[in-house]
Amino acid sequence: MKYTSSLALVAGLVAGTANAGGIDRSVLGISTLFDKGRVLTFGASAVSPDVSGVFTHPLAGPIPTGDMAKGYPTFSFSFKDDINDKLSYAIILNQPYGADAFYSQGIYTGLEAHWSSKQLAGLLKYKLTDRVSAYGGLLYVRSSAEISIPTQMLGGAGQYVANADSDGQFGYIVGAAYEIPDIALRASLTYQSEITHDFTAHESFANLNGGATLTSQTEITLPQSIALDFQSGIAKDTLLFGSVRWSEWSAWHVRPSYYDGVVGDEVTGFANDVISYQLGVGRRINDNLSVFARVGYEAGDGEVASRLSPTDGRKSFGLGAIWTKDSMKVTGGVEYVQLGDAVDASGTRFEGNKAVGFGLQVAYSF
Repeated sequence: MKYTSSLALVAGLVAGTANAGGIDRSVLGISTLFDKGRVLTFGASAVSPDVSGVFTHPLAGPIPTGDMAKGYPTFSFSFKDDINDKLSYAIILNQPYGADAFYSQGIYTGLEAHWSSKQLAGLLKYKLTDRVSAYGGLLYVRSSAEISIPTQMLGGAGQYVANADSDGQFGYIVGAAYEIPDIALRASLTYQSEITHDFTAHESFANLNGGATLTSQTEITLPQSIALDFQSGIAKDTLLFGSVRWSEWSAWHVRPSYYDGVVGDEVTGFANDVISYQLGVGRRINDNLSVFARVGYEAGDGEVASRLSPTDGRKSFGLGAIWTKDSMKVTGGVEYVQLGDAVDASGTRFEGNKAVGFGLQVAYSF
């Protein structure tokens, strides 16, 4: 089972399309802590979503929104090494959260929002026994955001524009794992703390205060999460793997003070927390090649959808392959996501939406 135990470590990192609840784009890959020896890993993915809706006007009839979700790439890097036979460390860089929404037609023409982030993590793992280990470390997340809301959505106040200066904050991660190496079994439970950004926001309404820009402080909380990851050999050269992850996205609300004072509402937010599930199987073909497949599920909540994230739940299907040669391991995968139907506050229906993601990861042991 020594070879198959590596399957699940990479299966969860490749072709991870976004929107696994909230504005998640890349889950921190703590599995590198369990790699053998010194390992340098690079990863990249590209995601192409297709999200559109239709507003039915009582006189004009159906008015399509056009595709409002833009494609994007993500990148990751990690370095793992052993300090001694019990203590290991890893440094991980990724892009955990993001959003790119832009309406180019229909009743929301001109509505646009962007969120970008980078995360640096420093982790330590201590082997308590041959089967039990504990790990933890610090996270540093730096984010920036901007939004533009067109006049037709705000009436007399005119177009609203807000930009948030880049802000960086610290969080932490702790967890524990249980392993039985002989059957490639490992179960790990990981807690990641919330992180609260204190953005300096620059806001303006075109028709208020002469269009002057006002500066204020806006707090936005990125969610805490708990993840259970598991894997186990179930037959010769065959591995079962999966995960269950809870994220407190109900804590994420964007409410800049000037906008709130004029409109009396938040710009966007999420009503409920999110639980995501994944289950997959990996199979070794020969000494160099193995393949894996996985499915994912996230239940919808039936709430009124945000126009900046107008989907509700998802189902995903992924396939991938791993090629190993000497000290090099290359993993590639593709994932197809069915995004759940949703209705926003204006009655616009977003149905039949999807996303496709491609991922590539290269790991080198030395």
